[in-house]
Amino acid sequence: MRSKFAKGFHAAASAAMLAGLMLSHSGDAAFASDVVEVWKSRSCGCCTGWVKHMEAAGFEVKTHDVEDVDPVKRANGVPEPLHSCHTATVGGYVIEGHVPADDVKRLISERPKAKGLSVPGMPADAPGMDMSMGQPYQVILFGTPDGKPSVYANH
Repeated sequence: MRSKFAKGFHAAASAAMLAGLMLSHSGDAAFASDVVEVWKSRSCGCCTGWVKHMEAAGFEVKTHDVEDVDPVKRANGVPEPLHSCHTATVGGYVIEGHVPADDVKRLISERPKAKGLSVPGMPADAPGMDMSMGQPYQVILFGTPDGKPSVYANH
């Protein structure tokens, strides 16, 4: 026979698990607490497009319009060959450029030992660019313990 404490604990744990399953069913609730902070140029339309992409995916986004994003890139350890037009942080990671929201969600879920993800340059078909030209691009995982960037996703 279980004690009142054990019965109450079991009921509370079951309710919490059920609530978690219900919230995670949408795929977005698990990331609702992860605020994406973006540093970008005020005049950059594709950066604004990426912010809208992230918001549509369920992220809360806070933007910082700055004159020069390079100091933010340096402070966050983004290697120069991986630079793009904006830099963001979320969930303890750096997101450089037009990284798709699903890749950011996967990163936060898997929690690899790395600094973050980058889509170097400004690929035409990346979120925020949205040119639909059929040009493939890669998402790069960087800042891993071995120091070697690797392909995280192909798009």
